[in-house]
Amino acid sequence: MSSVESHEEQLSQSDPSPSPNSCSSFELIDMDVGSLYEPVSPHWFYCKIIDSKETWIPFNSQDSQQLEEAYGSGKDCDRRVVPTDGGRYDVHLGERMRYAVYWDELASEVRRCTWFYKGDKDNKYVPYSESFSQVLEETYMLAVTLDEWKKKLESPNREVIILHNPKLMVHYQPIAGSDEWGSTPTEQGRPRTVKRGVENISVDIHCGEPLQIDHLVFVVHGIGPACDLRFRSIVQCVNDFRSVSLNLLQTHFKKAQENQQIGRVEFLPVNWHSPLHSTGVDVDLQRITLPSINRLRHFTNDTILDVFFYNSPTYCQTIVDTVASEMNRLYVLFLQRNPDFKGGVSIAGHSLGSLILFDILTNQKDSLGDVDSKKDLPSIFMDQGDTPTLEEDLKKLQLSEFFSVFEKEKVDKEALALCTDKDLQEMGIPLGPRKKILNYLRTRKNSVGINRPTPQSPAGANMSNIPKESEFCSSTNGTGNGEHLDVGIGQVPVKYPRLIYKPEIFFAFGSPIGMFLTVRGLKRIDPNYKFPTCKGFFNIYHPFDPVAYRIEPMVVPGVEFEPMLIPHHKGRKRMHLELREGLTRMSMDLKNNLLGSLRMAWKSFTRAPYPALQASETAEETEAEPESSSEKPSDVSTEENLVAVKQEAPPIHVGMLNGGQRIDYVLQEKPIESFNEYLFALQSHLCYWESEDTVLLVLKEIYQTQGIFLDQPLQ
Repeated sequence: MSSVESHEEQLSQSDPSPSPNSCSSFELIDMDVGSLYEPVSPHWFYCKIIDSKETWIPFNSQDSQQLEEAYGSGKDCDRRVVPTDGGRYDVHLGERMRYAVYWDELASEVRRCTWFYKGDKDNKYVPYSESFSQVLEETYMLAVTLDEWKKKLESPNREVIILHNPKLMVHYQPIAGSDEWGSTPTEQGRPRTVKRGVENISVDIHCGEPLQIDHLVFVVHGIGPACDLRFRSIVQCVNDFRSVSLNLLQTHFKKAQENQQIGRVEFLPVNWHSPLHSTGVDVDLQRITLPSINRLRHFTNDTILDVFFYNSPTYCQTIVDTVASEMNRLYVLFLQRNPDFKGGVSIAGHSLGSLILFDILTNQKDSLGDVDSKKDLPSIFMDQGDTPTLEEDLKKLQLSEFFSVFEKEKVDKEALALCTDKDLQEMGIPLGPRKKILNYLRTRKNSVGINRPTPQSPAGANMSNIPKESEFCSSTNGTGNGEHLDVGIGQVPVKYPRLIYKPEIFFAFGSPIGMFLTVRGLKRIDPNYKFPTCKGFFNIYHPFDPVAYRIEPMVVPGVEFEPMLIPHHKGRKRMHLELREGLTRMSMDLKNNLLGSLRMAWKSFTRAPYPALQASETAEETEAEPESSSEKPSDVSTEENLVAVKQEAPPIHVGMLNGGQRIDYVLQEKPIESFNEYLFALQSHLCYWESEDTVLLVLKEIYQTQGIFLDQPLQ
């Protein structure tokens, strides 16, 4: 006989069951209503492996209620599939498993939980299995109904649970290595608390997400499999981004939510790293990798080399195909699961992911039909009408009389672009018209912004008609089968796939787009250029981000101006930034006052000390005083005017890449980050996933397209 059984016999002898005629039966009648048995309210949980440990996470209230309703719906409940977490996961009730819908992820176990015990090393409660929870509930019901406590149960793992009273229930775990003649339950380690019902344990249960989805955003990651300093995947980082957006919708779009004008924005991750490294390239790299400093070399092969892969034609094709096909697949699947969705789609990219999206967007077509030849490209990249012909260009230069000369020599616009001054002279063009034509051709070439020779175009290709396309976008090569592209800005010669939708806004986080364009040889972006299918473009970065570069100086290279400062999500600037600006203004005022005092002192020292000259000097000073007094107010007024002009400066025109609006937006650094910008450089590149300021800017720009604005504009 085991010690547990002997202990149970002792309890049964010392505390016999009462008879129906005993006083305890009358006490049941006189009990308070609160002490009567009430069924436990179940809540559904799922298991996640976090840091190699099992962690049970509760479903939100809305999902748990749906699961419970499906569970109690009847015999067919085992075949039911219940969408949870805003439709991103499906729960198969019969299997008690939770599966990801849009991305690859290990399935999670699901439980209908009623009883919990506290874990060993932390204060988190762990649910019992459904079968053993039912045994505990039945025992508890008997104890409450019959008022018989100190009930003892033994789990299949030889763990002992004792119900002392409704508020004191303990769980004893057997000591490893003890046999059936081991110690009594009270001596078997430290007891752990047992709780009944999810309302009696400390756990955060969210209400759930709005059912209405207003907008869809695809998020593309940068280099490597990890997206932050905690080495989390793009799925986990986008989950944080989505959670921050839900909180900001409640605080900054409260009126719109109360009026049921908005629901939420859905963010879906796009993973291209795994498909790239599943091509077998890792095996090839491993054969040539040196054995020393193994971890650093593995990190280099798995992360840093992604930049070089993107500059390789073979692997660049794999990357752009993966990103575009994955976004198209997610879009189709999302519409299948949300047939009532009528919102727009935007895309966001972090680090190298933003460059991938940029290259894909510059090679899109503004119509759903395929563009078969270059003669169709001008309608895509020219904003108004068709590309002007050679005759129209000559008419604009008031040289129409020479069109017959070019027509006789069979010179079109492309051939004219290759002509030199000597060629024009041999055709009989006078000196003046020759200079006009050459200057016009040189101006058109400079507007492209590439200070290097243009790649040789195939015969018959009228490339000079599309300066914007040659500035930014690739065009289909006229030779061969059209599988490669003749790149005008140094892009890798690959075939860029088509997206099956038109993104409304492109958000770039910590983006190196400006650097890559410069390295590719692009000096200037045509102010009239815009993406063929995307209207908006926001370049968002942290001031200490070592990977981020600006875009606006490439559009307006001759003007120096600051980027747009992103307001703090609680309004105004951070206190240390306002203090810094105040000290800067104060130091400038002190400097100006000090210079003014020194100037007056120098004038007094340089006056002539001779008495003979004092009288005339006094007269001169008297005449000069009105002039100086009249000059001082003018100086003051001039300074005030400059300040007023600075405050009321007209908006800077930065081209049409963002529809005429500003492109570069900089975050405000935190006070602790301002002490040492080098120390927080790496963290600054990975801060966007949990940045409320970044998420709020994204939400603000998305909902502005729908005519919905913040409750209170941020300053």
